[in-house]
Amino acid sequence: MTIKEVANKYRNPITIALALAGIGLMIYYDYCDTECSYLQGDIWGIDLKWIGIAYMVAIILFAFLKQSQLVRIILAAGLGVEVFLFSFQIKNDVFCPFCLAFAAIVIIAFIANYETSPAWRENQRKMWLYFLGEVNFPMLKIKKLPLLVVALAGYFFVLFTFSGAVTPAYAQEKNQGVPSLGQGKYEILLFTDYFCPPCRRIDTKAEPLLKELLATDKVKITFVDVPFNKDTPMYARIYLYAVNAGADADKVFHIRKTLFAAAQEKHIQSQDDLINYLKKEEIAEKGFDEKPVFQMWINLIKQYKVDRTPTCFIKYSAKETKKYIGDEEIWGGLTKLSAHLHLQKAK
Repeated sequence: MTIKEVANKYRNPITIALALAGIGLMIYYDYCDTECSYLQGDIWGIDLKWIGIAYMVAIILFAFLKQSQLVRIILAAGLGVEVFLFSFQIKNDVFCPFCLAFAAIVIIAFIANYETSPAWRENQRKMWLYFLGEVNFPMLKIKKLPLLVVALAGYFFVLFTFSGAVTPAYAQEKNQGVPSLGQGKYEILLFTDYFCPPCRRIDTKAEPLLKELLATDKVKITFVDVPFNKDTPMYARIYLYAVNAGADADKVFHIRKTLFAAAQEKHIQSQDDLINYLKKEEIAEKGFDEKPVFQMWINLIKQYKVDRTPTCFIKYSAKETKKYIGDEEIWGGLTKLSAHLHLQKAK
């Protein structure tokens, strides 16, 4: 039995399996525990992750009912949508591995359901119009509808309804300094989100090492809050207020630890509740105009093209900067910096 014969015989089970994989991918994307990506988008205010899940559910339903014409239409429309989304990523030079994997699933499912158009076989000059195949709807008196038209419809639909973002936004004000720890020539920039589980892991694990690096007086540490979650700006504001009330390195780490717990254990979503929680932890806060700091954070996020958390940049010199993504990579980078400083001290 040839591959084509196998595909034809098991087309519906293959399609359903691929659609289930697409749903699993979107669920994993929403609850990933390795790194958190910012690349976001919605159609009419509905997050693309949920639209992707609904899209795959529709494919499963029609494949189960053996409605091959409808399956091919949905998949062809999906091709058009994925072309737009891929071009959006290229334009912004930000690539989401989950989005690319989802696109690959759509393409594979389309190939599994592909059927050569009779019109193409009859007239090779129609290749450009029918190379994606065709569908018939006798009940609607539609015959030989080129799937290329459906794909184009999907492309233009998402073109006019999609709203996407590749960098998070706080506010637009003049630049001022971002609070940092230490004044050394080696600089650590740590981009995190209080709602990101791996961010909390690396923050907790690296705290003793970061304090050790600060003690060398050769390291400067800058924490940048990346607002992936809708409540992160509120947490970032309270963080700045708490630091503004007066905080040394130990206090800063305590503030961050408390905010991570508030976000991921207490699930606090109100500013008043968050302030009261910090008071219970004996953390004071002093308000000020935080917008300039927010703008500086945005500038850093754009400058370093940060699209996921945790991300860390370690500057050894003006010409040497190393990038690490994910808690394990970042831990490795910090230990390498520590070893480098020890080696320099030995010399």
